Amino acid sequence: MKPLSANDIEAELSYAYLHAVAAKAGIGCKTGSRHDDNAGIDAILTGWGPFPGGGYLEEVDLNVQLKATVQSPTEKGEHWSYALRGIRRYDDLRSEALSTARILVVLFLPDNPNQWLQHTEDALTLRKCAYWVSLRGAEPSDNDTTQTVYLPKAQRFDPDGLQALMARLSHYDIPRYREQVT
Repeated sequence: MKPLSANDIEAELSYAYLHAVAAKAGIGCKTGSRHDDNAGIDAILTGWGPFPGGGYLEEVDLNVQLKATVQSPTEKGEHWSYALRGIRRYDDLRSEALSTARILVVLFLPDNPNQWLQHTEDALTLRKCAYWVSLRGAEPSDNDTTQTVYLPKAQRFDPDGLQALMARLSHYDIPRYREQVT
């Protein structure tokens, strides 16, 4: 058996980040199965009401596609750009024919692997942070391999933001890409 590659470690850290944020938010998080992964779902988050501001649903699921990168994002106004590899994944994420909302969560890591995770008696620190975006309703891509997507800076993937997103979903309000990037 070989040690994990840098890409594998990045991916594992993105799962750790997702689980930590969901746990702090009081939201269940489970890793997707092999079949889920084939459908572009890395994890499934489940939130239970009552949600802030009410809502019609008492239980909300959210499918997550996770990515991690050491590439510094390019700032485009109030957004970070990210080159999403795999047009099939892009199409999965932008589909409007799905009953369960899907989001893309991108963890931006420092370029130095020695800075990714630091541990002391007082803290376990995973450096940098993740942002999320719903690509639902995004335009089809003319590209063959990669599509640039824009993650709003205001949509940092954190416990408060995740709770707010679940509350929104409890009203059958699924974020659309155009309303997040305009």
